[in-house]
Amino acid sequence: MKTKQRVVITGLGVVAPNAVGIPNFSKAIKAGVSGISFRQELKDLNFSCCIGGIPPVTDKQVSQYLSPLQLRNFNSSGILYGCMAGMEAWNNAGLDISSHSPLDLDSGTVFGVATSGVEKFRESIYKIDDKNVKRLGSTVVLQTMTSGITAYLGGILGLGNQVTTNSSACTTGTEAIIMGMERIQLGKAKRMLVGSCSDHGAYLWGGFDAMRVITYKHNQSPEQGSRPMSATASGFVPGSGAGALVLESLESALQRGATIYAEVLGGNVNSGGQRDGGTMTAPNAKAVQRCIIDAMEDAKINPSEIDVINGHLTATTKDPDEIKNWAEALNRKGSDFPYINSLKSMIGHCLAASGAIESVATVLQLKEGFIFPSINSEDVHETIKTIIDPAKIPQQVIYKNISVAAKASFGFGDVNGCVIFKNY
Repeated sequence: MKTKQRVVITGLGVVAPNAVGIPNFSKAIKAGVSGISFRQELKDLNFSCCIGGIPPVTDKQVSQYLSPLQLRNFNSSGILYGCMAGMEAWNNAGLDISSHSPLDLDSGTVFGVATSGVEKFRESIYKIDDKNVKRLGSTVVLQTMTSGITAYLGGILGLGNQVTTNSSACTTGTEAIIMGMERIQLGKAKRMLVGSCSDHGAYLWGGFDAMRVITYKHNQSPEQGSRPMSATASGFVPGSGAGALVLESLESALQRGATIYAEVLGGNVNSGGQRDGGTMTAPNAKAVQRCIIDAMEDAKINPSEIDVINGHLTATTKDPDEIKNWAEALNRKGSDFPYINSLKSMIGHCLAASGAIESVATVLQLKEGFIFPSINSEDVHETIKTIIDPAKIPQQVIYKNISVAAKASFGFGDVNGCVIFKNY
């Protein structure tokens, strides 16, 4: 049987609500900087929740990634964020970004979305209803199709291997990493750009407001709104952005002399089938635990080796259930439990982009030797206190070398993903 290729991370890119670009993002998550702000446009539309996380992207930053021609009639925030994060990761890995670069048959991408080009769809619908179909422009299809993001990235980077968009709700980004990892392990690609992105704004967030799963209690205190693992959590805060990682075979990375951020040891995706307590919006505990256990088995590690968990932890009533599932899957409780944090405390729930942005944060912890704080978690939920030591939920940054980190995402439709990273 052919030996699996080892897979490492050689590039990172991020567009997050609290920072754009890896250097700024690293500083922000260490300092516990919130990217949640009051959004007047939501209030004007009679939203109950009038706060959200939108990346602070400037026109100058955009112009560094996309040309005036590419930006002509452009109105798709998720694709913009995905292109920026993907191109940063590619450049960060020391790889060529040029329209004249040759076709790269060894490199591909799996880059996910949930819903793409919502604003462009709206713009197009109004033009069609006004009988102005001829004024739609030539890029409507590209900006609104689900695979628009990988069509853009594939062309910008000249990718000649697998070019695929995946979509699995909140699990999308984590799933993309696992899919890219497996392709490299099997020797079918040397490099895979993996990640996910999400649009921002009312037309994507409105459904969640109608479901009453996002908080309406912090319109006057947006930075305190996202409260994972907290007794006063009142629903998630919607966010947007993109995260990207360049995965590469260890052999290729060493040949290139590339910087190695971490190794991807393994992972797993599964589903609870909306059975045994699992529903469209609630996870089946048995499947969640199995996903974590199978990810560790794929990574060939013992539960005792995990130093830190970057949880899904959305600041809803399901947070205590998630902690219980981790404790059961790892058979570790109290002070024996690993450190656990939630990036959503700072950036909100970036939906399809969440798994990728949070994985970037997880990898930075391994590379730079720190554990970022889970802000707004000072009043730990009573049920969580009975399962783990509250000291395992950091309120301030902790500087220490960590070896193994787990990242999990649990999504709408009862779908799960867990990936294991190791310091290289």
